[in-house]
Amino acid sequence: MTPPQRQRRHPTEQRPPQSPRPREKPGEKPGEKKNPERLFVVAGKDGERAELDLVTLIVASAEPPPSAAPEQTALLRLCTSPLSVAELSAYLNLPFSTMTVLLTDMLTAELVTARDPIVRQAVADRSLLEAVMHGLQRL
Repeated sequence: MTPPQRQRRHPTEQRPPQSPRPREKPGEKPGEKKNPERLFVVAGKDGERAELDLVTLIVASAEPPPSAAPEQTALLRLCTSPLSVAELSAYLNLPFSTMTVLLTDMLTAELVTARDPIVRQAVADRSLLEAVMHGLQRL
């Protein structure tokens, strides 16, 4: 049995079609780089911050209101199940400091709830270990 021969998608005589250029905004010069949104636009006023850690779990407790910012709406849609602040920061592509300001605003508006992660005991319960040992000995 011979292996199948590979064929080129685009013959050498023809060039692959070029992707269309992104539309430019009025007043923007061609080839000019766009400035990204400043973080203070997303985060709002820098006031008091909630005590949040990278592993603090965030859960949505309400639907996004019509007046919510796009970041808040995306965050509420992501938080239908508990997610850590680090995960939310990665999904929304926002730094941790911006996430803490954004989450503080949402916590005060009672749109989300924050809870500490479940910490497992460092040492297992002795009675549990003995029950496992006796169960293994019976096998």
